Amino acid sequence: MKKFVKWCVYAVLFVAVALVVVYRLVNQAPSSELSATEQVEEIFDDGGCLSCHSSDPELPFYANFPVMGDMVKADVAEGYRAYDMEPFMDAIDESDDNESGECISAVDLAKIEKVVLDDRMPLPKYYLVHWGSSLNAQERDIVLAWVKETRNALYSDNLPQDRAGEPIRPIDLSLPVDAQKAALGKDLFHDARLSVDNTISCASCHDLKTAGVDNKQYSEGVNQQLGGVNAPTVYNAVYNFVQFWDGRAKTLADQAAGPPLNPVEMASNSFDEIIAKLKSDRKLVKAFKAIYPDGITQANITDAIEEFERTLITPNSRFDKWLRGDSQAITEDELTGYELFKQYDCATCHVGKNAGGESYELMGLRRHYFEDRGLALTIEDNGRYKETQVERDRHRFKVPGLRNVELTWPYYHDGTRATLEDAVRDMGRYQSDVDLTDQEVSLITAFLKTLTGESLQK
Repeated sequence: MKKFVKWCVYAVLFVAVALVVVYRLVNQAPSSELSATEQVEEIFDDGGCLSCHSSDPELPFYANFPVMGDMVKADVAEGYRAYDMEPFMDAIDESDDNESGECISAVDLAKIEKVVLDDRMPLPKYYLVHWGSSLNAQERDIVLAWVKETRNALYSDNLPQDRAGEPIRPIDLSLPVDAQKAALGKDLFHDARLSVDNTISCASCHDLKTAGVDNKQYSEGVNQQLGGVNAPTVYNAVYNFVQFWDGRAKTLADQAAGPPLNPVEMASNSFDEIIAKLKSDRKLVKAFKAIYPDGITQANITDAIEEFERTLITPNSRFDKWLRGDSQAITEDELTGYELFKQYDCATCHVGKNAGGESYELMGLRRHYFEDRGLALTIEDNGRYKETQVERDRHRFKVPGLRNVELTWPYYHDGTRATLEDAVRDMGRYQSDVDLTDQEVSLITAFLKTLTGESLQK
C-alpha cells in the first residue's frame, strides 16, 4: 500500500512537472529579433483574442457541446459586444512596415493597456483550455512598453517623462488656420440668413459665450421646433474623428452643411436658396471673391465655417498645465479624481486631446441604460445604427469630448442628466458596472473641472 501511495505521489509530481514544462513551451514571449509591433501582433494572435473580439470568430470544437457550448457562445457574444478588435489588429498589420503607429487608434491603445494592467483578459475559463493564451510577465512588459511608445508617436507634445504615457493629451496651443477664411467663417457662423426665416444661426444653438452649447436639453430651431438630440459643443470639435452623435459627418465642413437644410433646425429648402440671399449682400460677395475665385457656393460656405471652427480650441486648462509639468496646477484631490477616472475605465474611451471624440461606444455597456431610463425610445437613441443599419451599432454613439464639460450641461445625447455629478455617477454604473461612492463622484467631478480651457475659465 505504501509503495502504491508513493508511486501515486511520483506520478502526480511527474504530471505537474510535465504540465509546467509544456506550459512554458507554449507560453513563450516572441523573439526579440521581431520588431516591437510584430511582437505585439504575435502575442495577440497566439492569445486568440479574435476568438471573442471579432464579427466572425472561429469557435472551438467544444462550442457545440451542451451547456459548455452555450457558455462559450455567450462569452463570444459579450466579447464582441464590448470590443471589436479586428480594426486594431488590421492597424497593427498595416503599421508593421513603418513602425510609426499613426494608424493605431488612441482608444485601442488605452483599452489594450488597461486590460493588460488589470490582467483582465483572457478569461480563466479560456486560458485553462487554451494554454499559452494568457500573458506572462515578459509579454505584459512588451505590450505595455509598445503602447507607451506608440502613443507618444501619435503626438508631438513632448511631455515630461513621468507624464508621457498618459491617455489624455494637452490641447495644442494653436492650430494653423487661414485667417481670412476663419474671419469669413465667423461671420457665417453668426449669420441667421442660413435659416429659412432668417431667425436661426449656428450660434443660436452653439453659443460661444456659453461653452459652445445652449444649455438646453434640446435646441430650438425655426418656429421654435425642438430637435431630438442634445447639441454638442463646437469647442474642440476639430479633434473629433467624426461629427454629430451618430457620426454622419466626417468633417467639420460636412457637419456645417447639415443644420441649414434640416427641417427642424434652420429649414432652408436648399443651398441655392441660401446662396441667393447671401448674394444680395454686396459686401459679403466681395469678401468671398477675395478668398474663393468662384465666389459664394455651398462648398465655400462650409469650408469657411470649418476654418473658423478650427480656431475654437481651448488650450491651457489646469490639467494641460499639469500634463506639461506644472505639478502645482491641480490639487491632490483633483489628481486622485484623475486616478479614479483611469481606474474605472473612463480613460479607455475619453482619450486624446479632446478627452473623447475618437470612437463609437455603446451606451449601457454593463447595465441597461435605456431600460432604466424609463422613457420611450426615439430614433436618436439608435445612435450610429441610424446611419449603418448594422445591429451592433444600435445605441452606439460618438464618445463626447470632456473638455469644458463643467459648462456644457445637460449631459448625454438625450440631455437627461442635469448635473455633472449625476452624469459621473451614471457613467460608473452603466459603463463600468460600479456604484461610485459620493466621495468618488466628488473627486472625479473635481478632476473633470480641471479640463476647462483657460479662455473659458470663470
